[in-house]
Amino acid sequence: FPVLETELKQTLSDPYEDFMYHHLQYYGYFKAHRGALPNAAAHQRVGKNSPRRMLSGSFGERDDLISSTLEKEKLLFSLPWSSPLLRSKQLLYNELNEVNPRLREPRELFSFLSSKGPLQPPRWPIECEVIKENIHHIEWVPPQPEYFYQPTGNEKIPEIVGEEQGTVVYQLDSVPTEGSYFTSSRVGGKRGIIKELAVTLQGPEDNTLLFESRFESGNLQKAVKVGTYEYELTLRTDLYTNKHTQWFYFRVQNTRKNVTYRFTITNLLKPKSLYAVGMKPLMYSQVDATTYNIGWRREGSDIKYCKSSTEDGQQPFYCLTWTIQFAHDQDTCFFAHFYPYTYTDLQCYLFSVANNPIQSKFCKLRALCRSLAGNTVYLLTITNPSRTPQEAAAKKAVVLSARVHPGESNGSWTMKGFLDFILSNSPDAQLLRDIFIFKVVPMLNPDGVIVGNYRCSLAGRDLNRHYKTILKESFPCIWYTKNMIKRILDEREILLYCDFHGHSRKNNIFLYGCNTKDCQHWLHERVFPLMLSKNAPDKFSFRSCNFKVQKSKEGTGRVVMWRMGILNSYTLETTFGGSTLFTQCLKELKELLQLDIHKKFSKLGHVDLDGSWSDIPLSDIESSTSGSDSSFSDGLPVHLQNIADELNPKKTVRKKQRKKQLQTRKQRNERYQKNYLRRGLKSTEDTPTQVAGRDKGTSLEPPLTSLASAKNKDRIQ
Repeated sequence: FPVLETELKQTLSDPYEDFMYHHLQYYGYFKAHRGALPNAAAHQRVGKNSPRRMLSGSFGERDDLISSTLEKEKLLFSLPWSSPLLRSKQLLYNELNEVNPRLREPRELFSFLSSKGPLQPPRWPIECEVIKENIHHIEWVPPQPEYFYQPTGNEKIPEIVGEEQGTVVYQLDSVPTEGSYFTSSRVGGKRGIIKELAVTLQGPEDNTLLFESRFESGNLQKAVKVGTYEYELTLRTDLYTNKHTQWFYFRVQNTRKNVTYRFTITNLLKPKSLYAVGMKPLMYSQVDATTYNIGWRREGSDIKYCKSSTEDGQQPFYCLTWTIQFAHDQDTCFFAHFYPYTYTDLQCYLFSVANNPIQSKFCKLRALCRSLAGNTVYLLTITNPSRTPQEAAAKKAVVLSARVHPGESNGSWTMKGFLDFILSNSPDAQLLRDIFIFKVVPMLNPDGVIVGNYRCSLAGRDLNRHYKTILKESFPCIWYTKNMIKRILDEREILLYCDFHGHSRKNNIFLYGCNTKDCQHWLHERVFPLMLSKNAPDKFSFRSCNFKVQKSKEGTGRVVMWRMGILNSYTLETTFGGSTLFTQCLKELKELLQLDIHKKFSKLGHVDLDGSWSDIPLSDIESSTSGSDSSFSDGLPVHLQNIADELNPKKTVRKKQRKKQLQTRKQRNERYQKNYLRRGLKSTEDTPTQVAGRDKGTSLEPPLTSLASAKNKDRIQ
């Protein structure tokens, strides 16, 4: 196109704007007319034969001149971009100041995390009322283990009173339910003035608690006061459904210290829960956080999880009830099913990573897509820069995701722990970044997290059952994640896929995998879980892992990615409760000790084993070993000791006689009684000085077999 080259040499106004306009139009990001482009020089006349007109025709109206995409790209990069008038920050130049035929990745096509401006506030469905307060909790690690609640058997079984006999002190009115559907969203949710839903206190002596949950991840629907310090609570179901009530997160104010409050959640749907085996609710005190730097902690007594006495005729409800004593008057406290981790928490974390000069070099932050409500679904690409293209192509990929179920906030905390490690300067982290490319989607369901759902998105569906979907508009987060993984598989092998979840009925951490029938790779999918159990034996339970592919789980990420060819495809389940592996280790040790005692007693003869074994010293059970011992290493070397024994045979005989052990309990008891009587007779003739100088080899303590039970002790005495 010689005419085009000639006209490009003419003086152009704002060549960067022209280039970006055609670039965006060509890739489908801008489809408006030329005059609608912001900052466009509308007053300038664009002639029929002008360069701008020619470029516009080449990429839009005059596709008959250049038919294929490849030819368009060749034309784009054959133009004389070396002209100072056409230089662009989007073009890449080599060492010879020549243009490479590719562009930098456009970073500002989406409104995004930037150090230049504030974070994007979350978008809510227009039906949701949202308070203006910013809820923030400090992070901390309890200095001591938080023990499980030990049921006494006397826990109170609640009898639901209801609002007919109680007083409603908090209730959400405008909540979308089953039958309605998501239409639109906006920052701040519902328009208009936010109503005060908590009751008005009648004076300083009014001790009614003030409830609130209209903040990120909160989901309390109603609170009914049924006693002076007793409240029945109803949780909001997942939006646009009538089910999935298990997650809870709400605030109380106007507390009184040193009195016992009782809270009862009345509409839980799971028949089994870790609350039935010792799990405690979480509580956060604003006074403790401000004054003592204490964050979330496990609290509660008289905890009971049981079937509710009231039903709606369709499905049974279950109750969780517990008592609590607040430590401060007029405190602001929060209760939650698990440590909350909101969409704003994630944005703050990613903001710190994006503005870290070191981490931002090997962690690239992008927008994977937008959710139904318009919230950004973030994608992190983590790897160290490769020295050569061949080295980059040889890297295998690892794909991780979390929070497809919004109420499983432990998935986000696990993901945060992984990101803290892989973004650190640890030698292991650096080695992993050298070897692999990590693709991380830290929050798959931001809409559900924001509104406080337990399981669903704003489509009212469980996203972890729709990885086979082709409905991009209904399930954009899943569709784009799966599409991203397909593109990676076209380029390189994905060594591992793992989706982070939380489990409400089992303790510890474990994996769900897939069982391949390929003989060549038989049991290979179990290797990674076994390695985890070896590296974290106090937290990860290999026995709890399961590799069965059920028909009801065909739409999960784990199964779909496995069928796409990823052998190591897992769901990581982290408990809502805690680790019981330490207790199990103690139990196993006790069983082994009892077995050793039984074997020892069998060798010594019949012994009454009805007594307690905890009184038996372990040193009496354990037999001597051939290992190193200071008492045996003070003498001559072994080869010299043998020569010495040969030169002094009498000493050897005496030594062997002293080492001879009695074989039966009867012999040992007789020997003990003789020594005891002999010492008793001798003690009447000895002086105090002589008593203190007794033979150190004679012990006054009875042998182990004499201490096996109280019955044996009495007989010996």
